[in-house]
Amino acid sequence: MKYILLLVSLCFVSQIGFSQEDTFVKGIVISTTSDTPLESVNIVNLNQVIGTSTDDKGAFQIKAKANDTLHFSYLGYKSIKVRVTNDWLKFGETQIEMTELALALEEVVVNQLKLTGYLEVDIKQVPIKTNYRYSISGLTNKGYEAGNKSPNAVSKVLGAIFNPADFLHNMFGKKPNELRKLKQMKKDDEIRNLLASRFDREMLTVLLQVDRYDLDEIVSQCNYSKDFIMSANDLQILDAISECYEEYKVLNRNRPSRF
Repeated sequence: MKYILLLVSLCFVSQIGFSQEDTFVKGIVISTTSDTPLESVNIVNLNQVIGTSTDDKGAFQIKAKANDTLHFSYLGYKSIKVRVTNDWLKFGETQIEMTELALALEEVVVNQLKLTGYLEVDIKQVPIKTNYRYSISGLTNKGYEAGNKSPNAVSKVLGAIFNPADFLHNMFGKKPNELRKLKQMKKDDEIRNLLASRFDREMLTVLLQVDRYDLDEIVSQCNYSKDFIMSANDLQILDAISECYEEYKVLNRNRPSRF
């Protein structure tokens, strides 16, 4: 009887170990207009928060399980979401088609500086960016951007600590899954590499489940300048949000209780 129970136990343990093995899906991404493979397509598993990209033959492989959602994005093409099915896991490689978009380039206005040769006159024409950074004693991170060097700059920094971070908490405090994704995104090297080359915020909005306006508002309320928001890549935006929230948690722990 003991031997039978031991055998059953071993079988049960082996089944658990087998069920916990990582599963992967493979595929090839092609263009619907040219039927040619697309290289460097960004692919992110939205459930497991891991990423990859296609090779020069349009092929990819990514860890996934049934019902996971994969997000495909590529410059000039319509982004798509694909659900992982049991058939895909069982039968292997599949073909993903992406549709090309018509790109409309916005008109770029270049204001040329008209120099006079007089330093006092010409220097006033040079635009001055207002993305100064201020560090806060006791915090390990870099601090906040707080506009130009004006008498109220310090009060602006202090106001940014208590109010914007509360806004951030309201956005994510009731969404533990999004906070978990935020931390996972920072740890996954592939996603960080993908974000470092992007400026469209699309992957961030999809992963964090916020729209573009809310995303910009979060960074703005954390007192990052418009210059930073307009010029930063997606990885810098991710780090800015994460930094702001971590500083909020440090300061919130030090606040006296209201009750």
